[in-house]
Amino acid sequence: MSAPVPTRQLGRSGLTVSMQGLGCMGMSQSYGPADEGESIATIHRAIERGVFFLDTADVYGLGHNEQLVGRAIRDRRDDVVLATKFSIGRDGDRTTINGSPDYVHQACDASLRRLGVQHIDLYYQHRVDPSVPIEETVGAMAELVAAGKVRHLGLSEASAASIERAVSVHPIAALQSEWSLWTRDLEGPVLDAARRHGIGIVAFSPLGRGFLTGAITSPEDFGPDDFRRGNPRFEGENFRTNLRLVDAVRAMAADKGCTPAQLALAWVLAQGADVVPIPGTKRRSYLEENIGGCDVELTAAELDRLADIAPPDVAAGGRYPFAHTYGDSPEGG
Repeated sequence: MSAPVPTRQLGRSGLTVSMQGLGCMGMSQSYGPADEGESIATIHRAIERGVFFLDTADVYGLGHNEQLVGRAIRDRRDDVVLATKFSIGRDGDRTTINGSPDYVHQACDASLRRLGVQHIDLYYQHRVDPSVPIEETVGAMAELVAAGKVRHLGLSEASAASIERAVSVHPIAALQSEWSLWTRDLEGPVLDAARRHGIGIVAFSPLGRGFLTGAITSPEDFGPDDFRRGNPRFEGENFRTNLRLVDAVRAMAADKGCTPAQLALAWVLAQGADVVPIPGTKRRSYLEENIGGCDVELTAAELDRLADIAPPDVAAGGRYPFAHTYGDSPEGG
């Protein structure tokens, strides 16, 4: 029987999670048709293997994803660390952000109902609401902790300034932001602020939305309802340029005796003991491959080689098909 995945602590919060989590968004949206049976089987297999840190959000599938995760853990609640997020909404094609104190309470109660649980282990503000002082939002989140509905608080893609203001109100356990070999925007003031305050880093899209696995060779690999079809990094000349990065990762993985996905995850894990990647998948086969990344150890020379392959700003094209300023962005995963 395979050894369970090791654990890590998120910063100084005392929250212990599996050193790799499971992002559940793609089970309900963005990456092609849903397969609920396989998705639930994937969650169950993750828990069996020791991947007990599950990540969802109220906006994923407009509530469907929380309901799916809730069904999957109905008889396994004590075996998981459950994270969800609030603040992003949809108004037709328009994205909305709401960080008002009243909404914080409403959103949490709605998530608890959909998940079918009594408490949320890690509750993130999905994006900072520029119209509401973050002190007010985090103050309301702190009330959820006092009420026993939430155990730990988190922020997602917040700026360094927002982090500083948030921690003045209540300890923040985790910052969830995109971080991978082709997205290194986090490095700098935001990462410095998080670490200064003992905040753990939860890295979403650590496989570059699947691109770093080496399995995607053409835009035609995406189904008609796959959001990557409209992502700048997967279009035209950008796609061809970014394939050269993937080819270099694939070649190094072959030298290392692992898959490109495992190499990419090993790089994220090597960025610090306070870093936990949450690769998303809805298939058990990919889950097993991703877990293998926990066993890949990189030498200093190999990390230097990867630094040459994937320096900051190596990717061609923006992360999203719209203007995006890192930190406090209303869009994203």
